[in-house]
Amino acid sequence: MTQRTQIRSGGRSARRAARSAPLAAHLRPIRPGMEGGRYEPLTAADVERIHGAALEALETIGLADAPDSGVAYLTKSGAIQGGDGRLRFPRALVEDALARANRSITLHGRDPAHDLDLSGTRVHYGTAGAAVHLVDAEGRSYRECGVQDLHDAARITDVLDNIHFLQRPMVCRDITDNLEMDLNTIYATTCGTTKHIGTSFTDPAHVAPAIEMLHMIAGGEASWRARPFVGNTNCFVVPPMKFATESCEVMEECIRHGMPVLLLSAGMAGATAPSTVAGAIVQAVAECLAGLVYVQAVKPGHPAIFGTWPFGLDLRTGAMTGGSGEQALLTAGCAQMHKYYDLPGGAAAGIADSKLPDMQAGWEQMCSNVMAGLAGLNMVYEAAGMHASLLGFCHESLILGDDLIGQALRCVRGIEVTDDTLALDQIMSVCLGGPGHYLGTEQTLGRMQADHVYPTLGDRTSPKEWDENNKPDLIKKAKARKEEILGQRAAARFDPILDAAIRRRFTIHLPA
Repeated sequence: MTQRTQIRSGGRSARRAARSAPLAAHLRPIRPGMEGGRYEPLTAADVERIHGAALEALETIGLADAPDSGVAYLTKSGAIQGGDGRLRFPRALVEDALARANRSITLHGRDPAHDLDLSGTRVHYGTAGAAVHLVDAEGRSYRECGVQDLHDAARITDVLDNIHFLQRPMVCRDITDNLEMDLNTIYATTCGTTKHIGTSFTDPAHVAPAIEMLHMIAGGEASWRARPFVGNTNCFVVPPMKFATESCEVMEECIRHGMPVLLLSAGMAGATAPSTVAGAIVQAVAECLAGLVYVQAVKPGHPAIFGTWPFGLDLRTGAMTGGSGEQALLTAGCAQMHKYYDLPGGAAAGIADSKLPDMQAGWEQMCSNVMAGLAGLNMVYEAAGMHASLLGFCHESLILGDDLIGQALRCVRGIEVTDDTLALDQIMSVCLGGPGHYLGTEQTLGRMQADHVYPTLGDRTSPKEWDENNKPDLIKKAKARKEEILGQRAAARFDPILDAAIRRRFTIHLPA
């Protein structure tokens, strides 16, 4: 009895207060950049065969439709343009680009605390996509999304621990002018979060004014180039095996201005990519290798993310299946190829085909998010908030995704086996003259925050407690959390003088 009294001294309220205090970053059970890579769906021989097939495709099939500037860059580097206009890539050219590629990429946030180290198999989860609808989870309906919805998504992302970056998850459907849409996308996201941001451009001419705005936000060109906190998501190919002419011109402009580039190949297995998982990976790898050669030709060593991003397809209906087991395998297989090349890479996971944040969405989002993390994918895009196979984005689902990704990250962390965690001394103490259980022991209480991840909104009460608490609804809890976040002033908001200067120079649609 004496032992129990000593262990529990200090009072329940004191212990609860200690446990509720935030942990230092290095003591948290999960955090950005934890190392995955333990799960390998492909054997070493499989990886070599995929690599060989990709090289053969580049050498014998090549890619069509490069812009004139791209043809000049690539042929000067050693690509060969045939009579059919296609650019073919000799094996030695590709291997040289791989050898010279930048492997030490850091994606910067406006706040250095949010910098993302993409080396090795460090895992980061975030948003992405180009949803045209916002999901009303409570009303079970869809409506067109606008710039305010995008800004709100950025503000919510800014306070969620397990959403590590914000790639634009939806388009501003309320802005009809494409230049204004591109500029307002940057404005709405950068004044909503200080985490790293990804965006796209509809026209190469839009890059220069966007960079002007980013120089203003960064405090000058030198500050921007030292820490570019916005990257370009670039669909540089139109699968199968064709360059997207205008997007390539956008990419060249972004490289000139020091903006990191995500080389995104988004083939649809069974439609614009082979229907087999292996074949879809081969094509995505080949296309991204061509993109890597392109980047190296424009500016050797420029930061580029290897964005093999194949999607699954329901061959019965022709509908995309972002929440399928095949999608999870596609993404995990791509992550393994990134690891083989030792290149910073990204792919899609966490997409729900379900229209609402329901049980179907839960299993779809968790399946691919866990597999992507275990495979060591550096950048897990579309990991939270995305529904209807990328057509709808949901703020409440983004918030619930923070809990879901927390559990996925705990799986990524894995099991540590040390003298301390084997706990033989605890077993002896508890079993030989001890209380016969581990509840309340110093070791249990001391490690409960460092070893265990607790959901913020997920309910673990007993049925009796759940009933006594008026049967709380998960969606309503997420909505209340959303309203709480949006009811506070945005921490990422601009200085009033800077904001006024931006508004004088550009047409900003978001209310001041």
